[in-house]
Amino acid sequence: MKREVLGIGEEITDYKFNGILDWLITINDPRELWKAQPAYLISEFVYITVGFLTFLHSRRVGGRFKWLWLTCIMHGFFVENMTFWNKDINNFWHSQTTIVLLGRRLPLHIIFLYPTFIYTASACVSRLRLSLVQQALATGLSVVLIDIPYDIMAVKFVHWTWHDTDPNIYDRHYWVPFTSYYFHATFACSFTLAFNLWRRLFCENDPNNPWVEDKRPSREFLCSVLTAVSGMPGGVIQFLPIYHLFHDYLGIHTENCVITLVLIYFLVAWRMDRNPRQDSRPVKSQSTFYINEVIIGLILHYSVYLGMAVFGDPEYEIAVGLHEKIGPCNEMQEQKTMLTLITGETAKRRKYLCAEDYDEKYFDFRCVDKVPKQGSEWYTICGTPYPNKAEYVQVIGLICFVAFMFFRTMLFSSGDEWTTESEKGSKRLGPGKKSSKKSNFKSKHN
Repeated sequence: MKREVLGIGEEITDYKFNGILDWLITINDPRELWKAQPAYLISEFVYITVGFLTFLHSRRVGGRFKWLWLTCIMHGFFVENMTFWNKDINNFWHSQTTIVLLGRRLPLHIIFLYPTFIYTASACVSRLRLSLVQQALATGLSVVLIDIPYDIMAVKFVHWTWHDTDPNIYDRHYWVPFTSYYFHATFACSFTLAFNLWRRLFCENDPNNPWVEDKRPSREFLCSVLTAVSGMPGGVIQFLPIYHLFHDYLGIHTENCVITLVLIYFLVAWRMDRNPRQDSRPVKSQSTFYINEVIIGLILHYSVYLGMAVFGDPEYEIAVGLHEKIGPCNEMQEQKTMLTLITGETAKRRKYLCAEDYDEKYFDFRCVDKVPKQGSEWYTICGTPYPNKAEYVQVIGLICFVAFMFFRTMLFSSGDEWTTESEKGSKRLGPGKKSSKKSNFKSKHN
C-alpha cells in the first residue's frame, strides 16, 4: 500500500533542469519531507544547527579558529564537487532535503557536516597541545569517531545510497564502506597538516601560539584556499601505501587496512601525549567543567543517532529523488584509481544499478510495488527493517560511550581553550611581531 508522499512512484529517465538557477538550488517543502523521511529532516536540521554552533565558537574564540571554520566550508564544497563530477569517484547519491544544491546532488547540510566533523575535532584536539604531525593524526581519529554513528545510521535510514558494485566500497560494515572511515581519517589528517603548513610558509606566526592570526587577512585567506584544495589530494595519497597496496595488489580485506591505519594514527599520537607539555593538562585551581558550543554540538550529534537507533523505524523511510541510474546488468565501466598511475591497471564496476540483481539490503522497492524501469535516474526507494534492532542500539550505544570518554578527556582533562591574543593583546600578529613569551598560553574558559 502506497503512502501519501509527494512524487512517490515517479520515474524520470533523463532528469532536466529549468535553467541554471534550478540547477544551482532547489527548495523542497519540509512538510512533505517529514512525511517521507522524518529522520533525515531531523538530521538535516541538527547538522545546520551544529554547523552554526561551531561558527559561533570560532567567532567567540577568534584568531585562526575563524579561518579554520571558513576553510572547512570551502574544503567541503571542493571535496563534494570533485566526488560528484569525477566518474571514477562518483559512487553515492544523497536523498533530497529541504535545500539541495548543484543539480540535486548536494544537500546544504552536508556542507555544514565538514565543520561539524573537522572543526569540532580540531577544537578538541587543540587542547592536547600536540606537535604538528600528532595533532593531524589525532584530528583524523577524532573525525572518524564523530562519523561512525552518522555513517551507520544515515545509510540505514536511506539518507543516501552507495554504488552497488564499486570495488573501492565493496567491503562493508553495517552497509558502510570501510573506505568511508579511511577517507574521513586521511582527509581530516591531510586537511589539518595543510592548514598549519601553509601558514608556516606564508604567514607570520606566534612561536608559542599557533592560533594567533596574521595581521594580513589576505595571507590567511590564501592559506585557507590552498588548504581547501590540497586537503583532498593529501588524503588520496595516503590511500596508496596501505589501502591500494594491501587491498588492490595483495588482496587484503579493507577492514584490515582500516585497522592498520587507525592503529598507526593512534600509536603515533598517543606516544606524543605520553610526554605532555605543561599546559596540556588542566590547572587544578580552575574548574574545567563548563559547557561551550562544541560540547553542545557533540551532545546533539550523538543524541540524534542514538535516538534513531532506539526510536527510529527505517522501513518507513521513503526517498524520492536522484539515485544510481537503472540500466543493463551486463554493461561494465572501467575505473581508474591511484594504483592505476603506478601499474596501469584499472578496476571494473557495473555502469548502472541492476534492479534485479543488487546487494544493498538497506533499501528496496516494496513501498511502490515495482522495480524502476530501465534508464530511470529519479525514482523511489524504500527503507528496510532492522535485521536486529538490538544490535544497532548496542553498536551505536557503545560508540556514544567511547566518544563520551574520548572527548571528555580532551575537553575536561586536558589543556584549556586557547586564547588567540598575542603578547600585545591583539588577536592578530603583524609582520615581524613574533612573540616569545611563555605567558601566551593564558587560558580562557568561556
